[in-house]
Amino acid sequence: MAGTTEEAALGYEQARDELIEVVRRLEAGGTSLEESLALWERGEELAKVCRRWLEGARARLDASLAAEEGAGPDGEA
Repeated sequence: MAGTTEEAALGYEQARDELIEVVRRLEAGGTSLEESLALWERGEELAKVCRRWLEGARARLDASLAAEEGAGPDGEA
């Protein structure tokens, strides 16, 4: 899959900021069809990166909450 290494290196905030810029450029218009399609594809890739980061954060939060619920009143399981 092309761009996988680059995408894996992107942090959430970096991917989100770039995605915002892509959307801004698409909404502004004035780009050729080819450029618009390239921006759309990049936006889709960035959205996937953001989604993976958020899903990972949700899984970590859920695991932490589950561990906390499994602990007794004195903090031990």
